[in-house]
Amino acid sequence: MLRQLPPVFWTVPYVGSRFPGSSAVADRPGLEAGANCQLFAYEVLRHVGLTPPDLRSSELWADTESTTRVAVARPLDLMLFNADDEAHGAHVGVWVDGGRVLHLCAEVGRPVVWEMGEFAARRRYRVLIGIKRVVGSPHPHPHGEEGVPGL
Repeated sequence: MLRQLPPVFWTVPYVGSRFPGSSAVADRPGLEAGANCQLFAYEVLRHVGLTPPDLRSSELWADTESTTRVAVARPLDLMLFNADDEAHGAHVGVWVDGGRVLHLCAEVGRPVVWEMGEFAARRRYRVLIGIKRVVGSPHPHPHGEEGVPGL
């Protein structure tokens, strides 16, 4: 999946004000002007043919129309992390494979792939809220059902 991403995906700057539904994104759609974690994750999924909803973290976690909660991550599932078990303000990344998550965070400033342990080692990301899978779109299964157990 990582090889499918054009080089532009790897240079997206973190811009917290560019989140789904913001006027900044409405005025200048796409990733060129930067993104927050949600916008970046959704654009990655759109690039590979999935259709995630434009929701903030707590809305994404509550959503049952476009996504479903799953117990084990597969490539292209959305991962939600926070300092506690609250979905409000949760950080969103994309499960890659083998315990790795592609995400965009202020700490790094550019897209990066972290192992699950790197999230657990940081206070603001130490809790895996859960895993969401986009429904209604084809979902690739290059590695079968292997992944990380959810809640």
